[in-house]
Amino acid sequence: MRSGPARMTAVMFAATALSLMAVPASAGTARDTVAEALSARLFPLLDALGRNPSAMNALQARPEVAAMLRGRYDRRVACGNDLGCAAQAMVWTDDEAQVVAAAVVDGGADDGPAAQARREIAGINVIVRTYGIGQVPGYPQIDGAGALDPQEIRTRLQAAAWLSQTARAGSAQALDPSVEFALALLDGSDRTDAVGFEPLLGGLNAPAMKRAKSLDWKHWRYSAMIVTGVGPEVSDMALSPFGKYHLRLAAQRFAAGDVPFIIVTGGRAHPRATRFAEAQEMRAALIARYGIPAEAIVIEPYARHTTTNLRNATRLLMAMGAPLDKDTIIVCNPGQSAAIESAQFVQRNLTELGYEPGNVGARISPTELEFRPSALSARIDPRDPLDP
Repeated sequence: MRSGPARMTAVMFAATALSLMAVPASAGTARDTVAEALSARLFPLLDALGRNPSAMNALQARPEVAAMLRGRYDRRVACGNDLGCAAQAMVWTDDEAQVVAAAVVDGGADDGPAAQARREIAGINVIVRTYGIGQVPGYPQIDGAGALDPQEIRTRLQAAAWLSQTARAGSAQALDPSVEFALALLDGSDRTDAVGFEPLLGGLNAPAMKRAKSLDWKHWRYSAMIVTGVGPEVSDMALSPFGKYHLRLAAQRFAAGDVPFIIVTGGRAHPRATRFAEAQEMRAALIARYGIPAEAIVIEPYARHTTTNLRNATRLLMAMGAPLDKDTIIVCNPGQSAAIESAQFVQRNLTELGYEPGNVGARISPTELEFRPSALSARIDPRDPLDP
């Protein structure tokens, strides 16, 4: 007879599957601050619906929406106790996503609520497929849940199924349980990276943000210096050799006196599951090794790629009140700098982000490029759930 954890696991998976119907909102429902922050960060439009019962009720009352949601419910119920089937049933079809996109009227990015709704539903699909069904992520070396044994996969799926049916205050699960299911899969995989440094404008960034409020931007040639990341590939290495080179370049440029802020950008990306956030380590080194004042350094600790180095730095410039019609300067090694200037990088931005985060301008030196940031960078896109 089995006992202990093995018996408990068997009992869990023998339990009758939940109906996986949408969970109605109710007064006095418990808050989950991690899921709450992750939901707001990844799914701002759907999250706003979850916190607005009247808007949610109006959406659900539309006949085409109600019929679509009923079809999704029937698909989940047909799975019975099959957790893999239940996970697959959480994935939205293009037609289902279009029904929601056509029905929402409030919220969204610069391209409107319908486009934002489609991005958020696509983000749910990416999370479910990557962290629930086992689809290989776009960047398998740094993204995804890694190699798991079958029992651990079942455990995470079962927990996500249960959590999708456990009410949470403000959750969009009142519309469809796939939202909470996706959040639970990320949380169960310890991939809540997207909210690891919130509130980003406080903490280590507080001194620079305070200074930015009273800064005369016209006094400076550039609004900021953007120092891109080059993550290490060695376990327990805080900064790569190239990263240290970037810091020397940054300190040298800062000494010229024409840049008020250094934005260091790079998240917990290389190697997989590293405990170091590159931007945080760069900030510490700039202060300790080069004497750069804390009020002149802004960390951007989420970016996982060069594309998002520039996008996320632009978001911080917007939060600081920097004029977007003023150039910044990108500082990095000659190889990365040449790549940023290339036509291939333009295409990569269009493919991965859907827009260019800004326009690359004049080359100042082999390691320096001018860059004019774009407000398009404000779009939230959970198709990259670790850095939307």
